[in-house]
Amino acid sequence: MKILLYTEGEKMFSKSGLGKAIKHQMKALESQNIEYTTDLKDDYDIVHINFYGPKSVAIAKKAHKEGKKVVYHAHSTEEDFRNGFILSKQLAPFFKKWLIKCYSLGDIIVTPTPYSKRLLEGYGIQRKIVAISNGIELDKFKVDKKAKDRFRKRYHYSDQDKVVIGIGLYIERKGIVDFVELAKRLPEYKFIWFGYSPLSAATKEVRKAVNTKLDNLVFAGYVEQDIIVEAMNGCDLYLFPTLEETEGIPIIEACACKTNALIRDIPIFEEWLEEGKNVYKAKDVDEFEKKIKLILEKKLPPLGEKAYQVAKERDIKTVGKQLKEVYEEVLKK
Repeated sequence: MKILLYTEGEKMFSKSGLGKAIKHQMKALESQNIEYTTDLKDDYDIVHINFYGPKSVAIAKKAHKEGKKVVYHAHSTEEDFRNGFILSKQLAPFFKKWLIKCYSLGDIIVTPTPYSKRLLEGYGIQRKIVAISNGIELDKFKVDKKAKDRFRKRYHYSDQDKVVIGIGLYIERKGIVDFVELAKRLPEYKFIWFGYSPLSAATKEVRKAVNTKLDNLVFAGYVEQDIIVEAMNGCDLYLFPTLEETEGIPIIEACACKTNALIRDIPIFEEWLEEGKNVYKAKDVDEFEKKIKLILEKKLPPLGEKAYQVAKERDIKTVGKQLKEVYEEVLKK
């Protein structure tokens, strides 16, 4: 069994959550000794497609003609496209129709969560859909006192500073506008946002937020994984005010590092992240402000130890076993 892992425009997405998901996919297959290639000229039994561009559609159709199997990975939905870049709301209905066309080319569809699985089933796609997490590298994301010290030194924070981190592209859906508003409201705390995407494609509200100048606010731009590990260990709170996700890898990373996390109370997180058990949740900016104060002033108990179980269940090795089952099933069809 040999898998062709194909991601159209992979370089363009290398610094996004999708790029991270692809790297996790490779490591998951390696953990199970599953042979794979990224070379379209190689022979293969199954093509595992990770994007919805026209080249991906052509490759899926070609595979079918050659009698090969197609696993289509549904990383995107209309819902998470809707609140992204300029004109995304207007284009969302057309995007949904295109996604249905693409994903329907799969013999089996894989998507990161039961929530995204339900969304896709609601589109009326007549294919089996399986929920498999994008996974986490537990050997890299872990509690590390030295990493905490490096983070504080790198960004010039003292041991007394209370630091809140955010992670994501410069898009409205990630909640970056609310993140900046909270930095304005809470000048006694430090806020730092990791991630980058061109502001030329961002909405007016996002451009305004990113151009905000505050003494307690830093936009650190795109950083490599080891810096995120440092940040998760060195911060006092991971804040995830996202409006929509198909999974959200950074929250799993926070759980792996036993970092206190405050997330938006939205449907994607209902079944696996529980208020007061492994994370804290808020519905709007006012509630975020209140909860941040309570967490940072230690008026709410830390939840990192219980959060770790969430990451443990999504270890790369587990993901590899689940993908192997999907490949074996599709070959039998």
